[in-house]
Amino acid sequence: MDRRQLAEFLRDRRARVQPGDVGLTAGARRRTPGLRREEVAGLAGISVDYYARLEQARGPRPSRQVLSALARALRLYDDERAHLYRLAGEVPDAPAGPSRDVPAGVLHLLDRLDDTPAYVIDVKYDILAWNWMAAALLGDPSTWPADRRNIIWNLFTGEHSAAALTNPQSAAFAAECVADLRAAAAQFPRDPGIRQLIARLRAASPEFVRRWEQLEVCVRRGTTIKQVHHPVVGDLTLECEVLDVAGHGQRLIIYGARPETPTADALKLLSVVGTDWTASLPG
Repeated sequence: MDRRQLAEFLRDRRARVQPGDVGLTAGARRRTPGLRREEVAGLAGISVDYYARLEQARGPRPSRQVLSALARALRLYDDERAHLYRLAGEVPDAPAGPSRDVPAGVLHLLDRLDDTPAYVIDVKYDILAWNWMAAALLGDPSTWPADRRNIIWNLFTGEHSAAALTNPQSAAFAAECVADLRAAAAQFPRDPGIRQLIARLRAASPEFVRRWEQLEVCVRRGTTIKQVHHPVVGDLTLECEVLDVAGHGQRLIIYGARPETPTADALKLLSVVGTDWTASLPG
C-alpha cells in the first residue's frame, strides 16, 4: 500500500467533484474547491476521522468495501477506480455493470444542444438522459413507464415492430442492437439489468430470439445516416453520431443535419413544435 500516493489521489479527486454532482448544495461559505472531507465520508458511509487519516497518509489499509464506497462517492471513472485499488494494494474488481449516473458535464452538454436532438443510453440501450429536442423528435421519455425506456425493447415489442423490422434500415439497426447487447452481456456478466432485459426479450419476441441465436457481436461506432418520419415535420435525413462516455458504459447519441437542407429546416420547425405532438410510446 502506498499511503502517500493514495492520500494525494484522494485529495485531488475530492477537489474535482462539485457538490451539485452528488446532489449536495454548495452553500455560501465554501472556501475550497470540490467536496469537504465530511461530505466524502458521509457519501461513502465511513467516519470523518477515518477518511481524514487516509488523506493524511496515516490511515490503515482500507478494505475492498471501503474502496468501492470511496470510488462511488468520488465519481471515479473505471480507470481511476482501478488505480485507487492498486494504490491500496488491492487487485481491482471488474465493474459489475454500466453506470446509470450520467456525468454532470454530459448533462450540461445536452442542455447546450438546444437545436440538436441528443440523448444518452447505456450499453443495454436504456435511455438515461435526453434534451428537449430529442423529446420533440422521438417522444418524451419522461411520459413512458420506466421499464419501457429501452430502445431494444421498443424495437422488438412495440406496436409497430413487425412492420418496422421489414424495413432494411430498421432491420440493420436491430441486428446492431442485438449484437451490442450480446457484447454488453459478456462485458458485464453480473449485471442483473442486462440479464433481465435479455430474458424479457426472449420471452416476448421470437424475432429477437432468432437474431440472438445468430451469435453476432459488434459495438456500434461512428456516423450513420438515419431516415426518420416525424408526424408533424415529415421525413428527415439525420446524421447519427455515437460517442462513448468514457468509463461509464454509456453513449451519447447526437442527431444532426447538413446545413441548408430540408432536414435542417425541419429541425428548426421541430424546435417550435416541441413535444405537443405526442406523449405516447414509440412504435
